[in-house]
Amino acid sequence: MSLEQIYFFVCGAVLVLTMLTLWIAVIMPSPNQWNKRFFITLFAIFVLCMFALFVDLLIYTDPSMAVAERITAYFEYLLLSIPMPMFTAYLLRTCGEDRRESSLFRTVIVLWGVFFLLLAIAQFTTFLYYVTPDNRYIRGPWHWLLVAPIFAVMFLNLAGVIQRRDKLPGKYFVAFLIHLLPLQIALLVNAMGIETLVIVVLGLCISTLAMFAIILYDQIESYVGQQREIAHQRASIMVLQMRPHFIYNAMMSIYYLCAKDPKKAQQVTLDFTTYLRKNFTAIASEDTVPFSDELEHTRAYLAVEQVQFEDSLCVEYDTPHKNFRLPPLTLQPIVENAVKHGMDPEYAPLHISIRTRETDSNIEIIVEDTGPGFTPADDDCEPHIALANIKNRLEMMCGGKLTIKPREGGGTVVSVIIP
Repeated sequence: MSLEQIYFFVCGAVLVLTMLTLWIAVIMPSPNQWNKRFFITLFAIFVLCMFALFVDLLIYTDPSMAVAERITAYFEYLLLSIPMPMFTAYLLRTCGEDRRESSLFRTVIVLWGVFFLLLAIAQFTTFLYYVTPDNRYIRGPWHWLLVAPIFAVMFLNLAGVIQRRDKLPGKYFVAFLIHLLPLQIALLVNAMGIETLVIVVLGLCISTLAMFAIILYDQIESYVGQQREIAHQRASIMVLQMRPHFIYNAMMSIYYLCAKDPKKAQQVTLDFTTYLRKNFTAIASEDTVPFSDELEHTRAYLAVEQVQFEDSLCVEYDTPHKNFRLPPLTLQPIVENAVKHGMDPEYAPLHISIRTRETDSNIEIIVEDTGPGFTPADDDCEPHIALANIKNRLEMMCGGKLTIKPREGGGTVVSVIIP
């Protein structure tokens, strides 16, 4: 493979890569619109830069393309320089600094302005660089003066990153260094007079990958944070939606039991307190909880309900497997749905069974009730909404799943599978 073929292959591969990162930056959702616009602009510039380099490879050996070569060289210089002040602005924003009040940003803009002025002068002189009539690119004796402002900007950016390392997240600090150093080394070697187009392209490729890594890290972190917040809010809503009449009935049951059966009143008060404590503990939990905690919460809830319903509510526990974790407010709301929608004076007593079983790859929680059940078509009904919230939190927090199916002989079977 010839050197020219290597150039074409590398530039083509990097052009495809930069187009891919631009496409991902456009379609990827982001809560931070400033970051999204920044990366779209940055990758669009990278795509144009790689396109200019690719065109240069096509025309630099053709003696009749001197004018096109001059135009291409101008855009190569310009497009390689634009991301540098953009990076300064991104660095300052990441560190929470106002670029309008930053001496670093003002210095970088002045240096970039000097470079832009020298680049414009280079189009009418030969002491910086020029293209001969037979399409040969020649560096002038003062070529170093043209690239000096760009190197100064890059060194200022590097110094700015190092100076602000305590303000930057660790991954951002590393990505910024990876972004700056390869391209800086490649341009330095190129400025020394060594024709190293492949090195410059590879430096730009690594630089692009570093920025792409920042996008992925930022977006994944934002997505995970959003999902955790959603899960937390849903748990909070479920806690705050404790049925007023359940609280009222519990308090009235305790009131009448105080005179009729003080000892039982004490036990119901303890169960009700446990129920409330578990609810408010769940609202503060951002992680999974032991199944034993969920089971205690459920037992407390059912103990309070059984005071009101007495023999109309029968509960069976078969939970030999308890050594696993699950999202807070998973089991108790399932059981509460069974009680709320299964208790009916016209039906026989409601029987609820809570079981756990273990397989080779997961733990399964099975809640069965003998109530009237509900049809899957009623997607907007309250039990479906509550169970949908549980299903979403299971998927987000532990990769679990929830299934609902009719029970033979009437009622509902709800299964929770925890990997």
